Amino acid sequence: MKNYLSLIKFSHTIFAMPFACIGFFLATTTTSASTNINWWLFLKVVLCMVFARSAAMAFNRYADRDIDEKNPRTALREIPAGVISPDNALYFVIVNGLLFTLTTYFINPLCFYLSPIALAVVLGYSYTKRFTALCHFVLGIGLALAPVGAYIAVTGIFDTNSIIAILYSFVVLFWVSGFDIIYALQDEDFDKSLGLNSIPAALGKSRALMLSNFLHLVSASLVIVAGLQSNGGIYHWIGTFIFIGLLIYQHFLVKPNDLSKVNLAFFTTNGIASAIFGSLVILDLLL
Repeated sequence: MKNYLSLIKFSHTIFAMPFACIGFFLATTTTSASTNINWWLFLKVVLCMVFARSAAMAFNRYADRDIDEKNPRTALREIPAGVISPDNALYFVIVNGLLFTLTTYFINPLCFYLSPIALAVVLGYSYTKRFTALCHFVLGIGLALAPVGAYIAVTGIFDTNSIIAILYSFVVLFWVSGFDIIYALQDEDFDKSLGLNSIPAALGKSRALMLSNFLHLVSASLVIVAGLQSNGGIYHWIGTFIFIGLLIYQHFLVKPNDLSKVNLAFFTTNGIASAIFGSLVILDLLL
């Protein structure tokens, strides 16, 4: 179990999970779809997040096993190191994909019908760096499904009333794309040597960081728009201030000539930003 949790970097679930929770409580507290918090439904939403992300991450490791073996930074990952066999990793992907689809079936018909599309996006991401430098945005789209998906889980419909959930999805899209570019800075030379595509490989470190700055500026702006659109209260705005502050902070940690703090910027800063923002927005919705 420890090896499989390491394979999928289970701790990284913190990135999108709070935004899925925002989508759930947004629908619960602002629409007529539910007058009380359905905790059983909430559990199913959380399970969907866990199953989909586990399938996506394990498939990424499976698809990239030969690449990871050649990269000194990733050579000790579970599959190239021989800790988990490729076949077992693929079985793990299939089981989690089936569990995700089965769970959506017990949520509502629309979630079930959309589940193959969600899986196609999150699994298909693994191959995108072989043909496009826009792979970071595909990852962003995959995680951006969380707020809207959770919203639909409660409402069972997708209409103009879900505009705030859509705004949060775009927040996630630009936020994740921006910090994934920062993470990819580590492999600029390696990607070039193998003909792999990424923003750093295409633009170089300096311009890649400039693009990441811009994407996070867009994300920060959308957080503010979402707060105004939803008439957010004091806790919402405290969360917004902290989220934007941590976005700014991570860009002081990483320089084109100093990547020593990439992991701090990528995981710690973004994980804290997501957890605090999600908690305070949900508190604001409930109060």
